[in-house]
Amino acid sequence: MENLIQIKNLSFCYENEEGDKYKAIDDFSLNIKKGEFVVIIGHNGSGKSTLSKNMNAILKPTEGDIIVNGMNTKDADKMWDIRQTAGMVFQNPDNQIVATIVEEDVAFGPENLGIEPAEIRRRVEESLKSVGMYEFKDRQPHLLSGGQKQRVAIAGIIAMKPECIIFDEATAMLDPSGRKEVMKTIKKLNKEENITAIHITHFMEEAVEADRVIVMEKGKKVLEGTPREVFKEIDRLKKIGLDVPCMTEISHMLNKEGLKIREDILTVDEMVNELCLLK
Repeated sequence: MENLIQIKNLSFCYENEEGDKYKAIDDFSLNIKKGEFVVIIGHNGSGKSTLSKNMNAILKPTEGDIIVNGMNTKDADKMWDIRQTAGMVFQNPDNQIVATIVEEDVAFGPENLGIEPAEIRRRVEESLKSVGMYEFKDRQPHLLSGGQKQRVAIAGIIAMKPECIIFDEATAMLDPSGRKEVMKTIKKLNKEENITAIHITHFMEEAVEADRVIVMEKGKKVLEGTPREVFKEIDRLKKIGLDVPCMTEISHMLNKEGLKIREDILTVDEMVNELCLLK
């Protein structure tokens, strides 16, 4: 599979008013393939949100390069092309919704791209249907739940036809029901629409169905692999202040108590199947 995003020796520094610099990302490299579902986890301050803003050209590398579909994020002339290729959904949907009616909000991006009205109408309809929000097209966004608002924000990005969507802690402000709605939407877009999904989160359960999980700590990549490969490193994850999925934790504890079952269990279904195999 072809790489859609290439991150090459990226470093990024923030500078305060006194001129002191803080390195948020330190010599970070990563390739993301077209159609891949990648989850990036890490505790607060690990650099994951700074990384997402660099991928979307909101921030520019202090050192190194990010290449998005052949375009360098340092190239100011390519900024809007990059953002159309890699759309971004932020933590608070209220900050991303700009219109007073749902379908008008979804149409906002394509209108600013100069798309023909007939094509905009088609894109709005398709986008809302893809996130399960078409029946709410005439609603006022402020009357929607948090999860519904976030799905409208996602529809607004989809209407711009990106190849990739970066979700920057898009579930952080939602209740469990809202998080479930958004995760279902992300997985659907990735599997059915072949949209590359990069999901930045601190909820370990949201990483279980990813193709690949990246763990960040102090601006560096400290672990990388499939969810099963990453979450079996329980002691290493806990050492840097991260949890593991609940079922993985339980399987680890049961093994310590002498119950010999797999320690790389990720889901409830896997746990049930494993316990049913015990004599």
